[in-house]
Formats: sequence, C-alpha cells, structure tokens
Amino acid sequence: MQTTASPPIGDLVREWRHRRRRSQLDLACDGEISTRHLSFIETGRAAPSRDMLLRLTEVLDVPLRERNLMLLSAGYAPQFAERPLDDPALEAARDAVRLVLRGHEPYPAVAVDRHWTLVAANASTGLLLDGVDASLLVPPANVLRLGLHPLGLAPRIANLGEWRDHLLTRLRRQVADTGDAVLRALLDELSQYPATNAHSTASRAARDYAGVVVPLELVTAAGTLAFFGTITVFGTPLDVTLSELAVEAFFPADAATAAHLRTLPRTESR
Repeated sequence: MQTTASPPIGDLVREWRHRRRRSQLDLACDGEISTRHLSFIETGRAAPSRDMLLRLTEVLDVPLRERNLMLLSAGYAPQFAERPLDDPALEAARDAVRLVLRGHEPYPAVAVDRHWTLVAANASTGLLLDGVDASLLVPPANVLRLGLHPLGLAPRIANLGEWRDHLLTRLRRQVADTGDAVLRALLDELSQYPATNAHSTASRAARDYAGVVVPLELVTAAGTLAFFGTITVFGTPLDVTLSELAVEAFFPADAATAAHLRTLPRTESR
C-alpha cells in the first residue's frame, strides 16, 4: 500500500511559525531556545528533542491532531490520544455537552466537530431546520452547508449576504489557522453558493444591532427571528477528539425573538 511521506519536521515547524506570523526570534525566545538552534531545526541541521518540540507546538498553539503528526515526523510516538466520541473515557464530556444543549433550550444549540459536522443538537434546533431538504440532514450533516446551501436555510435568511460573508470569513480564518484540506474544500464549495434570495431586500437597516454582532435573521411562520451565536469549547483538552468539539449556541438578538422562543415548549435534547 502506498503511503504519503510526512514532510521533514523542520519544514513543519517553519510552516506553523509562518502561519502564526512569528519571527524566529519571537519563537526562540518564547520556546526558550536560541535563534541559531531554531534555525538549525528548520533547515534540518538539528533535530528537536521531544520536550522541545512539544514546547514549540505549545507556543505556536498547534492543534493537538497536528502536534501528533509533528511528533511522528520527528520520530517520536504521538502524545495525545484520539478516542471516538462514544468511548467510555469521554462519558463525562458527552454528559457535559448534553447538559449544555438541554440547558440552552428554548434557544437552539448544536455540537460540531472540527469540520463543522453535526454531532448533536437540542430539540429547539428544529426551529432553524424547518424546510431544509432532507438530503442535507443525512449524516454526516455539515452545519455550514445547511446554512448556505440553496436547499438549506439560505432561502429563509433575510440578511443572506451579510450572514454568508460572516460564515465565509470565519471559515477562511479557520483554514488559515489550521491548514485543513477538508475545510479548504468546504470553503471552495460554500463560496459557490448564491449570496442573494427572495428576502435579500431585508437587511440590518430594519433592526439596529449597533455593530455588536452579525445576526442570523431567519424568516419563519412567526415572522423574522433574529439570533446571534456563541462558541463554547473544552478548556485544556488532552484528547484530539475533545479538542475539536465545540458547541454553538444561538441567543435571541431582539426582544421579539426572545418573546416568541419563550412560548415554545422545552423538550429533551436529541
């Protein structure tokens, strides 16, 4: 079986240093090594020790998955476990996600992985998914695709151009931070979707958010509902899967949306 060789560890260190816009002097100082030694590592004239490599990847805030790959490239065993989400060791984390999702009702909330694949959702998320084509909900469903696909939420988003720009900017930043090829392909796909719809004349001019948030303005049978989102991640995770898990929770962006959501029944998360 043919395999793809990993780039030399020096190339990877230099790549992540450039991605984080750090000079050799900056990284050397924060990594507690000499600039000369760092230069030798990047050019392949010296090999980093395991501890030194872990220190450099910590300073550069390299994702845990990529830290493992860098350790392998340098000839060391991976440091961070990657368990499936249903592993018994992650039971406490799963309980925490369920608690956050359920506790956020009657407002929508979803849990996603690093590629924005839907992992879990609370029952209130059904309000957002009303009218979405069933083909987009077949696992593994992608949350960003659901939001911008012409068969997804896009036809019902009153400020589609603004919301689309917000999501694509966010995704571009994530691609730049991680270099993830799957996210890059997703960005290319989403960028091809239309930026206008039948509601495109409606915009923030109808509701003033004072430039504080970019709202999702969704046309529903109950009128246009407005939401803003927050992201929650696990602090100091040592498992790859857990480090890539995030909960996106939506809150009402105006009083009318809040009042409507309070009339909805609270149900169990799924």
